[in-house]
This record gives sequence, C-alpha cells and structure tokens, in this order.
Amino acid sequence: MDNLVFIKLGGSLITDKQQRYHARAETIQRLAMEIARARAADPSLRILLGHGSGSFGHVAAKESGYDPKAGHPSPLAFAQVGAAASALNHLVRAALLEAGVPALSLPPSASARLEQGRVIEMALHPFASLLEQGIVPLVYGDVALHEDGIGGAIASTEAVFRYLASALRPQRLLLLGIVEGVLERAPTHRDPAPSLLHEIGPSNWERVRAGLGGSHGTDVTGGMVAKVAETLALVQTVPTLQARIVSGEQAGLLEQLLLEPSLEAGTLIHNG
Repeated sequence: MDNLVFIKLGGSLITDKQQRYHARAETIQRLAMEIARARAADPSLRILLGHGSGSFGHVAAKESGYDPKAGHPSPLAFAQVGAAASALNHLVRAALLEAGVPALSLPPSASARLEQGRVIEMALHPFASLLEQGIVPLVYGDVALHEDGIGGAIASTEAVFRYLASALRPQRLLLLGIVEGVLERAPTHRDPAPSLLHEIGPSNWERVRAGLGGSHGTDVTGGMVAKVAETLALVQTVPTLQARIVSGEQAGLLEQLLLEPSLEAGTLIHNG
C-alpha cells in the first residue's frame, strides 16, 4: 500500500510512568491534532497507529505478578492487565475522534497468538480493509495468548507492528518517545545529556546495545534495548522500511515528519 506510515506513541510519552494510571491528556490531544492536520494536508496518507501501555498496562502487569517467563499468575490477572491497557486505548481513541481522525481500535488480544515472545498469528484483513477506506487502525501493547505453555503473555506494540508490517509493507515507521532519539548511553548524574545516535544498523548494533539503558518508569517489555532490537528486526523483515525514533515532546514534529518523508530527525534505524 502506497504512502503507508506506522506510528507508535510511546507509553512514556502519553502517560506519566512515575504515576499509576496517569495519562498525559494534553500531549495525547496535541498529537491527535497533528495527525489530523497531516491527513487533511495529504489525503493520500495512510496511517496505522499504535501506542504503548505506559503507566496503565505496565503498572497493572507488575502489580498482578506478571513474569515474562511464566506469564500471568491467573486468568483474572490476565484480564485485569488487558482492561488497564484497554482503558488507555479508550482515552487515545477519544482524542483522535475529537480531533477528527477516524480511528478504530483493533485490540491485539482479540486475535493475536505469541510464540517465544513473537506474534505468530493475528487477523490481517480488518487492517487492510480499514486502511483502504481511509480509516486509521489503532493497536496497542496488549495481553495475548501464548503458545509456549506459559499462559497469557504481553504483546508489545513493536511486536505487533513487526507482524503487521510483513503483510502490509509500510514505507515508514515513526516511534515517538520523550527523548529526541536513541542516546549513546543511559543518562547519569555525571553525564546527564549523552550524545544522540543518528543511525543504528546491523553494523553498529552490538556496540550500541551495550550502552543502552532501560525505559523511563515501569516497563515489563524490556525497555529501550528491546524496543530498538524489535525495530531493527522489523526493518530487516521489510528492507525498504525506514524507521525513526524521535521526540514526541517537540510540538509539530510529528506533523512535519508525516508530510516531509525526507526530513532528518532523531535516530534512523535501517537495514544497511
């Protein structure tokens, strides 16, 4: 599909991960408006939107005793984490609709199956049909059934994107967080502002991996290392895909990136 862009709004961006179940409503509304303006300026633009679970799903998973190796401790815990993730999705969808973006949620938990942490099955036809009609499919980090005998697990937005991208073949992927891109090392008191990495590819990934830190706040899906690794695997699955990790805190940047594909910002993740 031509002019198809996958966008992820990171959990650290749309929630305060230091506060339980706390959405950053103004940020969500601003980003929804940027998407609406970009769609109005370029009617050919097709968007598949995803978001992290932030202080909703991640906190619920930690509180319920979720273990990445053992899964959820009970069916009730599985359902409670799913409900928390869905609650944030409801807020995001409401902001999109208020901004005039025709978004429709397609929860991964409805059809996704995982094996060794990867999505191995998920309904694809609804996504293709919605995109063809100019509707914005909306996914998010969600609970999902696991085939490894460890019960229900959590499917990150990146894992969902990787599965969808192999079939839908997007041209671009934009991952928005609270920093300007991927930093060469985790910030410390002695070095609070490490340098930005402009590119990550197979040739420098192992060196980059050693310096990366975790995610800001509670994150049960592996933090920055896991997110970059999943994104790198994604661009290797779709070699023509260009992925960028950028700041969602910079007002207007998302809109600009949607309308100017050649704009250089943040960290480019590529297969070269």
